[in-house]
Amino acid sequence: MSAQVIDGKAVAKTVTEDLKERIAALAALGVQPGLAAVLVGDDPASHTYVTSKAKACKRLNLYSEVIRRPADIGQSELEDIVRNLNGDSRIHGILVQSPLPKSIDEMAVTMAIDPSKDVDGFHPVNVGLMLLGRPGLLPCTPHGIVKLLAHGGVDPAGREVVIVGRSNIVGKPLAAMLVQKASMANATVTVAHSRSANLPDITRRADILVAAVGSPKMITADMVREGCVIIDVGVNRVEDPGSDKGYRLVGDVDFEACARKASHITPVPGGVGPMTIAMLMHNTVAAAESISRRVD
Repeated sequence: MSAQVIDGKAVAKTVTEDLKERIAALAALGVQPGLAAVLVGDDPASHTYVTSKAKACKRLNLYSEVIRRPADIGQSELEDIVRNLNGDSRIHGILVQSPLPKSIDEMAVTMAIDPSKDVDGFHPVNVGLMLLGRPGLLPCTPHGIVKLLAHGGVDPAGREVVIVGRSNIVGKPLAAMLVQKASMANATVTVAHSRSANLPDITRRADILVAAVGSPKMITADMVREGCVIIDVGVNRVEDPGSDKGYRLVGDVDFEACARKASHITPVPGGVGPMTIAMLMHNTVAAAESISRRVD
């Protein structure tokens, strides 16, 4: 078997193209959706990610603002920046880029964000709405994974989904989304992690396997069954002397070996990553629509 590769770049382009009509409708009302990213410190990956977000905003004609602060910023100063953005009418979406310095209470910063502008979907209000199956701003990466499954023609209803990884950013929210009584849900979900006993036995049960652990090629061919769907969330740098950068990006899945057994698989790069940014644009537009209705 040779797996069908689910092209995240192509699906992300479809998602953003579908936003253009909604953006035009907002423009007719005098509203330009605006996204503010707060970047603390000099983490290279964070800088790259924030730059990608700003470029995506420019392509869609969204207002974009990046606020950069040094790693020694104080807790109160960072929370004040967030509160000022809450009151800024140009800004409909706020994100504070992770990771933050260890001196910062990240949850306190998240709690300071107006839930209606929480385009990362991390505020407890939005997490609660997600768990209840109510409308709200969903976390971008899990929402992007659901969109990838839909575009790949993979309905999780009635299937066994195994998620390897229990983070608050991917694993746990994706599990919450897939167990809902809703379209592109109704799955039987197992969340496995680093302390799961007999992990290969668990992963081999999966109709749909999601790898989100941050460990290069951790999922090997002997850990997946024939015909499964594999979603690889991991983005890991491994040394590659033959590359100009001295490294290359690989996922949590041994792509070449697992692709010979899977029915569908996402690549790294070019799979889940582009969807995260696309869903951030989706959330920013949705937040602008919601806030505009509230103001009216």
